Amino acid sequence: MERAALLRSITCSTLACNRFFLRSSHRLSLPSASFSSSLSRSHRRSFGTLTRRSVLRRHWRLLPSSSSIPSTRCFSSLSPKAIATSPEQSSPDAVGSQDDLAEKYGFDKVSEQFIQECKSKAVLYKHRNTGAEVMSVSNDDENKVFGIVLRTPPKDSTGIPHILEHSVLCGSRKYPLKEPFVELLKGSLHTFLNAFTYPDRTCYPVASTNTKDFYNLVDVYLDAVFFPKCVEDFQTFQQEGWHYELNNPSEDISYKGVVFNEMKGVYSQPDNILGRTAQQALFPDNTYGVDSGGDPKVIPKLTFEEFKEFHRKYYHPGNARIWFYGDDDPNERLRILSEYLDLFDTSPASSESKVEPQKLFLNPIRIVEKYPAGKGGDLRKKHMVCLNWLLSDKPIELETELTLGFLDHLMLGTPASPLRKILLESGLGDAIVGGGMEDELLQPQFSIGLKGVSEDDIHKVEELVMSTLKSLAEEGFNSEAVEASMNTIEFSLRENNTGSFPRGLSLMLRSIGKWIYDMDPFEPLKYEKPLMALKARIAEEGSKAVFSPLIEKYILNNPHCVTVEMQPDPEKASRDEAVEREILEKVKAGMTEEDLAELARATQELRLKQETPDPPEALKSVPSLSLLDIPKEPIHVPIEIGVINDVRVLRHDLFTNDVLYTEIVFDMSSLKQDLLPLVPLFCQSLMEMGTKDMDFVQLNQLIGRKTGGISVYPFTSSLRGKEYPCSHIIVRGKAMAGRAEDLFNLVNCILQEVQFTDQQRFKQFVSQSKARMENRLRGGGHGIAAARMDAKLNTAGWIAEQMGGVSYLEFLQALEEKVDQDWIGISSSLEEIRKSLLSRKGCLINMTSEGKNLMNSEKYVSKFLDLLPSSSFVEKTTWNGRLSSENEAIVIPTQVNYVGKATNIYDTGYQLKGSAYVISKYISNTWLWDRVRVSGGAYGGFCDFDTHSGVFSFLSYRDPNLLKTLDVYDGTGDFLRQLEMDDDTLTKAIIGTIGDVDAYQLPDAKGYSSLLRYLLGVTEEERQKRREEILSTSLKDFKEFADAIEAAKRKGVVVAVASPDDVDAANKEHPNFFQVKKAL
Repeated sequence: MERAALLRSITCSTLACNRFFLRSSHRLSLPSASFSSSLSRSHRRSFGTLTRRSVLRRHWRLLPSSSSIPSTRCFSSLSPKAIATSPEQSSPDAVGSQDDLAEKYGFDKVSEQFIQECKSKAVLYKHRNTGAEVMSVSNDDENKVFGIVLRTPPKDSTGIPHILEHSVLCGSRKYPLKEPFVELLKGSLHTFLNAFTYPDRTCYPVASTNTKDFYNLVDVYLDAVFFPKCVEDFQTFQQEGWHYELNNPSEDISYKGVVFNEMKGVYSQPDNILGRTAQQALFPDNTYGVDSGGDPKVIPKLTFEEFKEFHRKYYHPGNARIWFYGDDDPNERLRILSEYLDLFDTSPASSESKVEPQKLFLNPIRIVEKYPAGKGGDLRKKHMVCLNWLLSDKPIELETELTLGFLDHLMLGTPASPLRKILLESGLGDAIVGGGMEDELLQPQFSIGLKGVSEDDIHKVEELVMSTLKSLAEEGFNSEAVEASMNTIEFSLRENNTGSFPRGLSLMLRSIGKWIYDMDPFEPLKYEKPLMALKARIAEEGSKAVFSPLIEKYILNNPHCVTVEMQPDPEKASRDEAVEREILEKVKAGMTEEDLAELARATQELRLKQETPDPPEALKSVPSLSLLDIPKEPIHVPIEIGVINDVRVLRHDLFTNDVLYTEIVFDMSSLKQDLLPLVPLFCQSLMEMGTKDMDFVQLNQLIGRKTGGISVYPFTSSLRGKEYPCSHIIVRGKAMAGRAEDLFNLVNCILQEVQFTDQQRFKQFVSQSKARMENRLRGGGHGIAAARMDAKLNTAGWIAEQMGGVSYLEFLQALEEKVDQDWIGISSSLEEIRKSLLSRKGCLINMTSEGKNLMNSEKYVSKFLDLLPSSSFVEKTTWNGRLSSENEAIVIPTQVNYVGKATNIYDTGYQLKGSAYVISKYISNTWLWDRVRVSGGAYGGFCDFDTHSGVFSFLSYRDPNLLKTLDVYDGTGDFLRQLEMDDDTLTKAIIGTIGDVDAYQLPDAKGYSSLLRYLLGVTEEERQKRREEILSTSLKDFKEFADAIEAAKRKGVVVAVASPDDVDAANKEHPNFFQVKKAL
């Protein structure tokens, strides 16, 4: 119920450990209110801004609604905090009987170890018949995880592993539906359900806290992987991969396919093009030299025969690594697996799928590539340059890998890290590109560069990178920086906060990083010994002796270096489209009338299949829970509300392993309207400018040494039934409970002592923010469209769009020049924001930890509050902003579109009921999934209902269509009116919704969610009422909701982030349908 408000929680802060530990993050409707402003760049399978800090690519299966996916980097995945039975509690007899059962089920025990770091017993088995390897990890973590991972090295860029990853989940031997995967989305309590493709492997993981649900998910996934229908069904290959589409022989032929359009979106983003170019150039001689995700120019060369053969060759148990984790019965795991594995014999797949290492170059190389750019602006300052090294001709041992990861953090992990700081302060570019150290593939790489570079400065950037690395090798790092990095790394390891990403999956991905290459799967799980050895070595030899030789060996003296220069090309997008049209025209010209009639018939036949529901008997084959399995009450988070120094304090007594989490909330409602766009930069300035006594590097290092991180960001939401929105600045921090005093002292220092005097740093913030917003436009256009529609419909949406939408981008573009012209005015505006915010009046403190820690922290809270001004310097103000309501097209250079339509259904008289959650999820998982994604060829389509504002919105993602998608949205009311569903279908819809409402949370997230409920006025009584309404949802509720949805058809606002050609075509078909705004 709190989701929509989180849409507007914009992070503008910095925490070193997130850049170091996160490989990716995602939440469709919940952009992270996390601790980092530079979330790692990743390509993933869910909606959300897709960013990735490296040349590596994962393709995550796109869900209509999905959970946050921070996939982990070098350390955080190593230590899931599961409270497990200790090893001595297992008796010899029990161990013996487990071994006997393993023998009975056809498994030999290879090794057994107790992993102290994650309090888990881990057993490695090998299946006798097939050679399949199984890691069975047992502990007391209720969030159970299963994963099956296959080595799938492609030989070309047709995207075959990626298309197969989509396709195997489209029906199987036991579950002969069109998409059992979607049925699981609709009706299970999964805490994770997805699939993703790496450059050399494909992963199929699931997770659930409910044991019955968990084993249902496992069975569907095992059957999908080993016995998919897609290898016999050409239409699934066409739908998920590619096909020619022709609605009428007189029309033009076009390409369609979910993966085809997904990758068109990927290849529209400069950062992704850079990453792909770098990876393929670093690895010209092995499988990493092609694109496992698929190049849109090459995907149409893939044949159905090649597709089937790839599955036959690699989807065999002998080529699989299988993972179980959690508190379920380890014997039951083996029993379930044996039912599948015993059906197979041995196979050469494991030897045929081996990834050969890339030999190191004798000389560096240089590559110049073009990327699609907008036709406006100064293109001379839109170049990118990145230096990339392959560090070794073979995998490196764990201790060296850990040391390199530590070195990466020292050089790049925080805004104060020297390589990052020097590059950004040089003024040669707007933002960092390249992800530093990457170790997910067989051989590690290091990449660094800048974007927003002037053509004349390309070589200056290269020289600056090399001279800075040489200087670091010669001079080393100061002791404060090393201590800060060590504390950050250790804190993150011991806290092991994986967000809503299951800890067991985080652990699996870390283990797989070695296991998939036939190395020890246990070793990556054990960080304690190598970490202590590294600390001892630094203490004994000094950090320079540890790190300088690594810089010299792996970078400075390493000839295997690829420099990639990216040049903006305003004609590239239209040129690529013209080439595609020419190819398709030749295809059509080579067809007879009979061929064209047959293609039109096949197009219609495929669409009919896509839009025809599965028969009830097929739907019943997918296992599901009953409503009796669902708790009748919502998850309760303990809360005690008290007062310290006239300020309200919320306390949540939860086990946090001695970590104190706190949020300090300030009222933003007294801020002048014209200062709103400055708020994100104000937040960044607090974190990244210095005080009278410390420069920002010293302050950053102090935060790293004493805490687990501090962040500052704005939070805005509508309040249901109220005219004015809820708007706050939130300061989040975490530290070991024994450091509580340091934490509150540092928060006070950031808020009250930071000086807004560094003009050049502020100018960097503006350039970085502009670069991030431009990246969001290209890769997360659905989020931009959603924010823009909200801004047309309510004040809270307008505020959020001023701080994170197209309006914000326009503000930044103007501010870049203004910094030089009126720095004194800007500096005083930042000070004015501080004065209007900092006050005990309207302040709120939220704390989550064990009871004793909460009690001990009160004196530090009291001292912190004493130091705050007692009242605000500024009177309360009223914001009346709202964008005009005409339909709008935000035009960018792209090959795909992001199409939105929204209305406020409370304006129709609709009164909120819990059934709305069930209905909106059902619309996403059925009508929109089938029509926008499956039939329309978009990567995704979904709807979202902000229950606080009443805004109901439709959105599509990487969509080849524009007006056709709007027609689908307009058909939603009729879909609901004509809907018929049996009791099983309705039950699944209800259970799936409860799975979302009861989403698994770690303690810090529970405390934070409780705070948001408090701010938004959501009481426990309302939560119970909504839950009862969800559980009692009926078909009648669906029919009645159709009337509310009809308002979107009649008077909804439309915003599309789209290509110029598609917008022109739409305005020709419907004159003046869109007001056009050029954004890039």
